Amino acid sequence: MRITVEKMGLLALTLIPGMALAHPGHEHTSSFLSGLIHPLTGLDHLLAMFAIGLWATSLGGRSLTLVPTMFVAVMLLGAGAAMLGMNVPFIESGILLSVILMGALLLSAKRLPLTASIAIAGTFAIFHGAAHGMEMPLNANGFEYGLGFALATIALHLVGIGTGRMLQSLNLTRLNQVGGAAISLAGVFLVFA
Repeated sequence: MRITVEKMGLLALTLIPGMALAHPGHEHTSSFLSGLIHPLTGLDHLLAMFAIGLWATSLGGRSLTLVPTMFVAVMLLGAGAAMLGMNVPFIESGILLSVILMGALLLSAKRLPLTASIAIAGTFAIFHGAAHGMEMPLNANGFEYGLGFALATIALHLVGIGTGRMLQSLNLTRLNQVGGAAISLAGVFLVFA
């Protein structure tokens, strides 16, 4: 049986809720579960992570793997910096801006060079990672917590990639632009919420 990105995304979607609910009421006793749940509890994180996967699919080529990979790698660096007490300025503004701009990139359907796309993903990832690191529970193990939110982020990227590939296979790539508009508007809404 051939394992596709879509199947991996569906598997991730089915596993995450089960893992998150495996120990109800004990979210803060397990560092891994705390990290796993964190990206799933904020609309800003959900939208940005999904948009990264959708955008990487629309870019195609090496961007399909390198853009999400760079996001996760730099996100972990940002989290590590925050866990070590380094101050990352404008975290909330950076996260909200990432949602708005990721939506705008999808809406514009402009194909950027690989290096620019990677740089954009990495820049946004710093803010998301710093937020994860700053919001780590005091009793959490940093490695386990980081592994949890990295896996949740990868799963959300895979959902975006799977959605993008499904839209491509149905010749509905224009819906990327509609989705981008919706993501940007949601980001603007979050600014004022």
